[in-house]
Amino acid sequence: MPAEPTPPKRVTISDVARYAGVSNATVSAVLNNKSTVKDTTRRRVLEAIEKLNYRPSGAARRRLQPTLHRTIGLVVKEVDNPYFADIFLGAREVASRHGYTVLITSSESDFASEHRIVDLLADKDVDGLIINPLLEEQADLSHLFELKRRHIPFVLIENVLGLQANIVDVDNVAASKEATRYLIEGGHERIIHFAGPRYSLHTEERIEGFRRAFSESNLIFREDMIVYTGARLRDGYEKGLEYFQQHHNNLPTAVTCYNDLVAIGLMRALHYLGIKVPDQVSIIGYDDIAIAEYLPIPLTTVRMPKIEMGAKAAELLIRQIEGANGRGGPDTVERIILPAQLIVRASTRLLK
Repeated sequence: MPAEPTPPKRVTISDVARYAGVSNATVSAVLNNKSTVKDTTRRRVLEAIEKLNYRPSGAARRRLQPTLHRTIGLVVKEVDNPYFADIFLGAREVASRHGYTVLITSSESDFASEHRIVDLLADKDVDGLIINPLLEEQADLSHLFELKRRHIPFVLIENVLGLQANIVDVDNVAASKEATRYLIEGGHERIIHFAGPRYSLHTEERIEGFRRAFSESNLIFREDMIVYTGARLRDGYEKGLEYFQQHHNNLPTAVTCYNDLVAIGLMRALHYLGIKVPDQVSIIGYDDIAIAEYLPIPLTTVRMPKIEMGAKAAELLIRQIEGANGRGGPDTVERIILPAQLIVRASTRLLK
């Protein structure tokens, strides 16, 4: 009677480790998708797993081919800013249609907090991230590069120079130029721009749009037309008091602002100083947050497609998640740039 064939020896972690020339702990780290393993080592271990036809346990197999948790993390700068609330609404609507939940959290405009939040979410049961990153000169963006290294899907709302990543943004240059040109064609010559945070690409793009409107007109652009403020209500209020007290003998006839919050803060400062909007100074905001049209003087502003931005970011992220099953898929980079629209209300008046 022929002997029964000896069942093949089951390949173990130790076999994979010997083949790859690493320790058992390193193989385990790869199976657990730990970020401490170098890419070259990770590839060597994965090649050994394939070559030896290693079949990990159920738990380890789920780590190699992760289960979707149907959860997206949304990291914003300020959760109390209506701009981000609308982005959340757009992302949530799309996510819900695809069976995902969106968790929103705020860095409160603090770099250390943003790093902690991104690292925490990346290690937890989220399938991908939508991030509105903080940007400053020599900003530490290592957490974003780490997401790429670990093949964790993410989408940025605002471009980061030097980082190849999926982006959803607005054509800020064109929108800012349109707003400034509206004032120039309306007879304004003494126009200034209350710019946003330094080193933000949005700030630079809106300054560039302002500059281009002048270069395409008969007016001369001067660097002192750019007044750096910030992005919050108090930034517009405090800089408004400072600037208009210093220039009370030579007031600009119009101000374009980095966003609606800065514009509203500026309007409050001008009211305090007894300067009438729009009779003495016209003001244009940026974003078109919900309150803009309900102010005592409804705000002329650039309408950002905020809900659409959130929706597009969620669509792009979900495609990335489901195409790669959450990890290790090919790195594809897509940029979605949406148009904005000037909305004219009562905070501006034409001089001709």
